[in-house]
Amino acid sequence: MKEGLPQVSASPTLEDVARAAGVSRATVSRVINGIRNVDPAIQETVRQAIAVTGYVPNQAARSLVTRRTGAIALVVSGAGGDSAENPFPSQVFADPFFGRVAAGTVGFLRPLGIHPVLMFADTAESRTQIVAYLRQGNADGAVLVSTHAEDPLPKLLVDASLPTVLFARPARPIPISYVDVAHRTGAQLAADHLVTRGCRRVATISGPLDVPASQDRLAGFQDAMAVHGHPYIPVAEGNFTVSSGEAAMERLMAEHPDVDGVFAANDLMAQGALLVLRHHGRRVPDDVAMVGFDDSSAALACRPPLTTVRHPVEDMAAEMVRLLLLHIEEPGLAATSRIFQPTLVVRESA
Repeated sequence: MKEGLPQVSASPTLEDVARAAGVSRATVSRVINGIRNVDPAIQETVRQAIAVTGYVPNQAARSLVTRRTGAIALVVSGAGGDSAENPFPSQVFADPFFGRVAAGTVGFLRPLGIHPVLMFADTAESRTQIVAYLRQGNADGAVLVSTHAEDPLPKLLVDASLPTVLFARPARPIPISYVDVAHRTGAQLAADHLVTRGCRRVATISGPLDVPASQDRLAGFQDAMAVHGHPYIPVAEGNFTVSSGEAAMERLMAEHPDVDGVFAANDLMAQGALLVLRHHGRRVPDDVAMVGFDDSSAALACRPPLTTVRHPVEDMAAEMVRLLLLHIEEPGLAATSRIFQPTLVVRESA
């Protein structure tokens, strides 16, 4: 303990901190609760006294003053599972994309002492519960990953005036902040690479075409291929899963057996497509070049390792949380967007 500071009890109190800092109890309370009308030098003295005494603020009492919980909700919202054997949360955990979102969220929040509460919304009842949970002050706001174009949850949260930031542009225009990647630019990178490799009979496996990201990736790829002199690109629609990639590649092989280059709108579908090509005896990249999108762990699990467009998910998730904290701090803050730029990661598949 520093010389001259008074002795404190085994469980330091606000009064102990005030004595150690030489200020009033009210001043210590203002500093702890983030009230801004305290001289910076006094704030630093109080922080030093907190460190020396080992005082830990009572979070419940602090919440009564600040009306904040020190927690945020990480909400994954979608259309539900395909069956009782494949419920919605299981689908989430099977997709490396969601793990990357969680990693970026936790990585940003942990140094701040803020804890995310993971929540799933796949039914009308669960969506109602989440809105009520936030309205009751159990978390200060939500970062939301919505997997379904018809998902009503983003609008429900906006209508309830709850601080929310969305991962990816909403399917319908609503005043909500969001982060996204330049999908069209990423698809253009894939097209340019396939053409540079000498591919002339190129096809694409799109994501579900009611999702804005899928629409943008498809349009970006088609536009870039048209610039290269390829006005027609065969399209097989998938739903971002390995099995849908397999089914889409089977359709392309049946209808366009001479295909020599494929752009899959995510790595999981590319992984499924590679399984089909191997089954049909097509060598990758010698016979068919393959490019994915995301640069997820699935890209490295592919054989051969997948050339893909990097989607900086962890950085985007961190930015999503940063924006949310701004909205919590300033409730009247206007909705904003942050668009990240993709890069091409060249491996062995193309």
